[in-house]
Amino acid sequence: MTKRQENVLLSMWIVALIATAGSLYFSEIRGYAPCELCWIQRIFMYPLVIVLGIAFIQKNVRIATTALVLSIIGGGISIYHYSLQKLDFLADSAPSCGLVPCTGEYINLLGFITIPFLALTAFILIAGMSIFLLKTLKEEK
Repeated sequence: MTKRQENVLLSMWIVALIATAGSLYFSEIRGYAPCELCWIQRIFMYPLVIVLGIAFIQKNVRIATTALVLSIIGGGISIYHYSLQKLDFLADSAPSCGLVPCTGEYINLLGFITIPFLALTAFILIAGMSIFLLKTLKEEK
């Protein structure tokens, strides 16, 4: 494993850790109840903290495939959730998300940064770094 691969793996773990800490901050400290789609996004982000942390300790770059799959699925859910919040035609026909509406925006910084947007950003960063690691593995062969 090269130093560059190690740094990318560490960066992936840091992004997942910050995203997880952020979601816990919003729910546990700020008291924002997560909607159903937020919970589903968490299902794909939280394991990345553990998986990428172990992969970094073990120097296992091959975890990039797993990280890529989790981040693509989680990112897809984030795109859908963000679309429900920002696109009127989707918001009007949004399915019920339980006690908390999925169209709700606890934060809306600069008119476009919402919690699903933050999750999407983390998923995109992890996916991009995963693709980079997979390319470096392919080049080594």
